[in-house]
Formats: sequence, C-alpha cells, structure tokens
Amino acid sequence: MDKRLRFMRDLIQPMRIVPGTAVKLSRDHDPGWTGPVTRPEAGALLQQGVELLAEYQDRLAAQNDLGLLILLQGLGAAGKDSTIKHVMSGVNPQGVAVSSFKEPSAEELDHDFLWRYEAALPGRGRIGIFNRSHYEEVLVVRVHPELLAAERVPTAARKDDVWSQRYQDINHWEHYLVNNGIHIVKIMLNLSRREQAKRFLKRIDHPEKNWKFSASDVRERRHWDEYQRAFDKMLSRTSTQWAPWYVVPADHKWFTRLATAAAVVQTLRAINPSYPAPDPRRCRADGAGQGRARSRSGLAAAGLMLSRSATRLGRGRGRWSAPRPGPGRIPGQIGPARRHRSSASHGCCQRG
Repeated sequence: MDKRLRFMRDLIQPMRIVPGTAVKLSRDHDPGWTGPVTRPEAGALLQQGVELLAEYQDRLAAQNDLGLLILLQGLGAAGKDSTIKHVMSGVNPQGVAVSSFKEPSAEELDHDFLWRYEAALPGRGRIGIFNRSHYEEVLVVRVHPELLAAERVPTAARKDDVWSQRYQDINHWEHYLVNNGIHIVKIMLNLSRREQAKRFLKRIDHPEKNWKFSASDVRERRHWDEYQRAFDKMLSRTSTQWAPWYVVPADHKWFTRLATAAAVVQTLRAINPSYPAPDPRRCRADGAGQGRARSRSGLAAAGLMLSRSATRLGRGRGRWSAPRPGPGRIPGQIGPARRHRSSASHGCCQRG
C-alpha cells in the first residue's frame, strides 16, 4: 500500500465510530486531540492528502458510475467552511458541488424531511458536499421541538418516537444511496465550548471576520448541553457499516483539515474507482482509422516531396534545368535549342 494511504488510514482509524457503539462525546472524544501529528508537519501531510484526492477524483470522473457525498456536521464556528476550502483546494471544481442548508423554505416544508437533500445529491462521477445536512432534522429540530410542528408531520407519526423513526429512515435512505453507487463519508467536527467562544469573539473583534458573526449562533450556545446529547444519540444510532461517522477534533484547524482529508481519502480508497479499460471494438475502429490517416499522411508527404523536388529542379542551374520560356514558346516545352544543347552534352552522341 502507498505509504501516504497507510498514514491516512492509521490517522483516521481512532475517529471512526464503530457501528453499534454507544457514544458520549464528553467521555470518548477530545476536541483538542491531534494524534501523532505536530503542526509543522501538518502542511506537507495535508498537501499529500489533497494530491490523493485529486487523483481519486480524476478516476471517479473517468469511471463515471459512482459518486461521493461528503457530509460536514458541527456547531457554529466548528470550521466547516474553511475545511471545505482547504481540503478541496486541489480538486477539479467542475466535478464538485457544495450545498449549504439553511432554514427550510415554504416549498421544502411542504415535502418530507429528506426531500430537499435528495434534490442536491451528486451525480455519477461527481463529488457532492453538504455543509450541514439532513442530520439537522435530528439535531436542531430535536433541540427546538417547535420546528417539528412547522414541518406539519402527521399526528399519527408524532405519537410514536419520531426520532427513532427518523434515525431508521436516514439509515435506510443512506443504504439505498450506497446500493445505487453514491457512497457517503460523514464527518462531525467536534468543537469545545471554550474554543467556540474564542472564535465568536474573533468574529466580533476582527473587521474581516464580522460578516461571519450571527446573533443566532450566540443564542444557540444556551442549548450547548442539549446539542451534545443530541449529537450523542445521532452518532450512536446512525453510524453504520455502509456510512460510518468520523468524529474529527475541531479545536485546531490545521489538524481538522488533515483529518477530514484523511477520512475522504479513506472512503475513496475503499470504493477504489479506476480508469475504464479500452473497448476492443473501439480500439479496432480507431486502429483502422489511424491506418487510413497514416496512408493519407504518407501520400500527402510523398506529394509534398515531389513538389519540392520539382521546385528545386526548376530553380537549378545545371544541365537539366529547363530554359525560361521565350517569345512564342509554351512553358515547359523543350525547343530545338534545348535538344541540341542536350545532345552536345553527351559524348556518345558527338559527331566524330
């Protein structure tokens, strides 16, 4: 195995949620963990990950029967935007689409809770990125039950455990996507409460970051503990064999980007897209076409050589050069003077 791939695999392994595991973020996952990597090493390692992503994307597009969906989930200021910017910096933008899901529109609320996400899925040969995703439906909506009422879920569906039903629906939907060639990598950016506060303050203090500040993000901090419990449930119930979760520490952006690249590379390595083999019929047709093209090229080249030879003969000053046409002489015609000169030039024809 390529040593770059081996490093990526080993780096991301501790962050993978084993299906069926009961997750508690505060106990199991340290937002400040950086594993065996130091900051001075991270830049070169990230560049290797970006190069691998570019290679795999090229093969994914060439094979053109698989797609990849990357989910980034996390609280405000977890670094979702900057992670996308750095990790995807080397890929061909023609083959990537990023979708951000904000508050649902009236049209979206008229449909089932997965409808707007289905419409944004990547096609075959392409990569799609969800900046926040359908998991908002078991995070934000769970923390704010009034949002569930706005979705007009039928009363019968609300009588049972609506969250367990949604976990099941999501797992089935993702399984359906994988079975149809759209593979999924799910990344939860695990940010500490203290680091989130520091980043919010930077958004206020630095003019170039003011545009990122949102009062709603500050209000959501009041629900920190509720969100942590909602994440615990989500990770425990929706990490599956076909679409596992990776909990990536988010307190150090340089490590977040490297680990995210490693998770995406690991997923692409597992599906292993490849360049398609040449079609034998097309190869035969192409070979015949190339043969005809070579024949035409050979004839054209021969004609060009003859033309150049004739030009050189016409311009020469030797005994075989044709005289310039004089009055009454047709160009190219050899008159008596030409024949006499030619006879005189051969000793065997000279008169004794």
